[in-house]
Amino acid sequence: MTDDSRETGSWIRRFHPAPHARGRLVCFPHAGGSATYYFPVARALSPATDVLAIQYPGRQDRRTEPCVEDIEELAGLIVEELRTWVDVPLTFFGHSMGATVAFEVARRLEAAGTSPLTLFVSGRRAPSRVREETVHLADDDRLIDDITRLSGTDSAVLGDPEILRMILPAIRSDYKAAETYRFRPGPPLGSEVVALVGDDDPQVTVEEAGSWREHTTGPFELKVFPGGHFFLDAHVPAVLDLIRGRMGVATVGS
Repeated sequence: MTDDSRETGSWIRRFHPAPHARGRLVCFPHAGGSATYYFPVARALSPATDVLAIQYPGRQDRRTEPCVEDIEELAGLIVEELRTWVDVPLTFFGHSMGATVAFEVARRLEAAGTSPLTLFVSGRRAPSRVREETVHLADDDRLIDDITRLSGTDSAVLGDPEILRMILPAIRSDYKAAETYRFRPGPPLGSEVVALVGDDDPQVTVEEAGSWREHTTGPFELKVFPGGHFFLDAHVPAVLDLIRGRMGVATVGS
């Protein structure tokens, strides 16, 4: 049984603690995103699943902290925070940049003897597939255009100059982390990997998402959904049921 009173610290948000859950889902946000993106996931899956959402530095209540602009460094810091949460089996879910972060965290945990049961990687090409991207070097207008193109930020936020000034540094830092990441060859994961992708995503093709199969010796599945980079927002029930199925939790209505 998990201890409902344990401290989560600055890195982890546990919106709906589930102390009796037999499995734990760890969620990794996209570039510019925050832990609160996964608040509805925690609400929907509790109490059958204990959901932890990672809060990167440089946003929301951590906005005064320096951002981490290197994915491998970020992964190492997160691993240290997760060491006390491995008392029940873990499943990882990461979207976009978060998928790469989740992968690097999984590599480190597996090397230390703790493997996630399943790694869900959403809206991100496989680590071995490289695109030369330099949006993080562009001016603010270009960066905002890219965010708008991907529909990753609420339009009301994009229209509020004060809020934009607050979030653009974190978005730029995350873009830098994602765009400068280069996969370091090493042993493939033993965990199951499930890759999710939108069929009209400008950031990743179905073929690039399918290349995740190269990074595990465990089972692999590719799930293609209608939609763009944030296809998740239009397919929440299906994605939640997919997570429940992998975690051995009854789907809604069953």
